[in-house]
Amino acid sequence: MKTRFILINTSHAGNVGGAARAMKVMGFDELVLVAPRWPNVLRREETIQRASGALNVLENARIVETLDEALDGVTYLCATAMTPRDFGPPTYSPREHLPTLPGKTDSVAFLFGSERFGMSNDDVYRCHAALTIPTNPSFGSLNLAAAIQVIAYEWRTALGGFAAPPVEVQELADAQSVAGMLAHWEQALVDIGFLDPAAPKKLMPRLNSLFNRAQLTPEEIHILRGVAKAMRQAAAGVKR
Repeated sequence: MKTRFILINTSHAGNVGGAARAMKVMGFDELVLVAPRWPNVLRREETIQRASGALNVLENARIVETLDEALDGVTYLCATAMTPRDFGPPTYSPREHLPTLPGKTDSVAFLFGSERFGMSNDDVYRCHAALTIPTNPSFGSLNLAAAIQVIAYEWRTALGGFAAPPVEVQELADAQSVAGMLAHWEQALVDIGFLDPAAPKKLMPRLNSLFNRAQLTPEEIHILRGVAKAMRQAAAGVKR
């Protein structure tokens, strides 16, 4: 679905870079700035640094003078406002409202106000919904780029999200390798005087249980055998 992030009267260049980074991480790339404080904000050093590699978002971003220009081609508007406005659109949490949008419209824009004074009432009134991020009631102040990251994440989730990267399945050592390593350790523990072969008690069965729970890999078996070898050499007075 066509998605646009619109920043109105942004005053800090770093937040534009942070917004670009937040958008790219969630797979969005259409950024429009309405009358930002700095006309060259897309090329400022702080903007580029905060973008952290999301340069294509900055390169494709547009700067316009009015919100009307920024909204061209968009059919559904979401304001971001901490407090509901009298006579304004209904207010929802992102997680409550965003899943209802796919299939309802073919384009959506998320509007973010100035860091200094938020969104004006007139801008909020133009929107179909207002989104408020549930925060700590006693400290609800979010940095602009952080708020964009939250909205971008929730919207991407509503669109189906990205698949988690596959977890690499490690090869586990077979029972014979574990048994051989335990035998090696038993010899080493006897050599260093930790295990009395005449009264072993339940040390080896407990170590066996411990290593089985650890689900050792062949590489880890090799390391543990190396430790056992070093213990035996130390007990024998062999210098490495």
